[in-house]
Amino acid sequence: MKNLDKKSLENAYRLFETGDINKIECGTSKGLQQIHKYLFEGLFDFAGKIRTNNISKGGFRFATALYLEDILAKVELMPENTFEEIIAKYVEMNIAHPFMEGNGRTMRIWLDMILKKRLSKITNWAFVSKTLYLQAMERSPINDLELRTLLVANLTDEINNREIIFKGIDQSYYYEGYEKGNDDE
Repeated sequence: MKNLDKKSLENAYRLFETGDINKIECGTSKGLQQIHKYLFEGLFDFAGKIRTNNISKGGFRFATALYLEDILAKVELMPENTFEEIIAKYVEMNIAHPFMEGNGRTMRIWLDMILKKRLSKITNWAFVSKTLYLQAMERSPINDLELRTLLVANLTDEINNREIIFKGIDQSYYYEGYEKGNDDE
């Protein structure tokens, strides 16, 4: 799994280095699929494809595969004009969890694309504690205040700062258990 993480991390860097991120639809299910495909193409046969199986994590069942297309269409229509609306949309997309694997890494890039487009901000993920973030995400389907509070404190207007973006990508992979330079090759 570590080689897969390393290759996917390289793909995430390339997404930004090449400017391909600017070709991705912002705030849509299609855009989310484009990011997922970019990160995981050649690594998962389902890269960029909406799952057809039910999945759960830590006792939480994500959206039922049977209704996933309808759910994604509804999430896509959610407003994204304020920080609160953007986080609500992010939480709903997380509940949908449209892919078999790689949802978190994909959705954090998707979230920052929306924040950048709508508010001229991105999250400085380097300062977002893994433990606090994962706990806030776990509780967000009930109440997203904790998540909003955590993320708003770490917004930056340095939307084109390469160092912030790349450290954010590293942090996103760290949330999923991968640490750069600590792989088993």
